[in-house]
Amino acid sequence: MATNLKVNGQTRRTTAKPDTPLLYVLRNDLQLNGAKFGCGLAQCGACTVLLNGKAIRSCQTPISTIGNGEITTIEGIGSLATPHPVQQAFIEEQAAQCGYCTNGMIMAAKDLLDRNLRPSETDVREALAGNLCRCGTHNRIVRAVLRAAKVMGRT
Repeated sequence: MATNLKVNGQTRRTTAKPDTPLLYVLRNDLQLNGAKFGCGLAQCGACTVLLNGKAIRSCQTPISTIGNGEITTIEGIGSLATPHPVQQAFIEEQAAQCGYCTNGMIMAAKDLLDRNLRPSETDVREALAGNLCRCGTHNRIVRAVLRAAKVMGRT
């Protein structure tokens, strides 16, 4: 049985079983490798994508629960030529070291900034609390999100 998913504005088809985690479908079936497998327990945030604009952990979200929801991955928010303001801010603040957590951090930050263009530092830290960075670039990441908020608030 096939399942249709709306991913980055396009309807995509998969023959994965209904209990297959969205992360596996994105990476293995759709070749969208931005979301990473970190812990597999929805505790690290490396697999974060947006479902109807809200950050979710794709490693623990079975495709059967998505229905007609709209999935947005890191590949769907910007490009090398025109990065999303959050992506650009991460570049400008050099907010990545190994980069493994970066895509999940960016997606969680996008969720926050879509709801709140004037977050405080505390708001940013709370929104990103579920995303782990083992390299220790948290301060740069927070600065990047605050920078993106200023840029996005002007447009």
